[in-house]
Amino acid sequence: MSELIIRQAVIGDLETILRIEAAVFSDPWSPESFLPEFDDPYAWFRVAEVHGEMVGFVLARIVAQQGEIANIAVDPKQQGAGFGGLLLDAALRAAEAKACEAVWLEVRESNETAKSLYFNRGFETIGRRKRYYHSPVEDALYLRRLGSAARADAQKQ
Repeated sequence: MSELIIRQAVIGDLETILRIEAAVFSDPWSPESFLPEFDDPYAWFRVAEVHGEMVGFVLARIVAQQGEIANIAVDPKQQGAGFGGLLLDAALRAAEAKACEAVWLEVRESNETAKSLYFNRGFETIGRRKRYYHSPVEDALYLRRLGSAARADAQKQ
């Protein structure tokens, strides 16, 4: 995957981000949901490109030593190639660089592929949000991954 580039998302990427979002999610974010993220100082918004073609994106927020994976998606034509893991790993490294105590996210309960990715990266289920998702209505699992310092402290106990 030496041809993969992960770079800052820019407003000119919005059309492709929206196309990927609509192809991946049954209840996609609107353009109005994405627009503020391009200028938000707490947003860590990146796209992945292969040979100049966007294959996915990740939007994380890092505030007060807490991280959140708000949105991550890979073009369906590119799924299974490891791009989602690389995007997630990049976001987790950014959170570590900001000394995040934990990174949080929600995942659709039935999304086995995403859950496998998250669990393989050290996330654990800490709760459930009833009827969080729409189209179709479904619970979200609330996941957390402790930062390296917090993981080290937990292992000492």
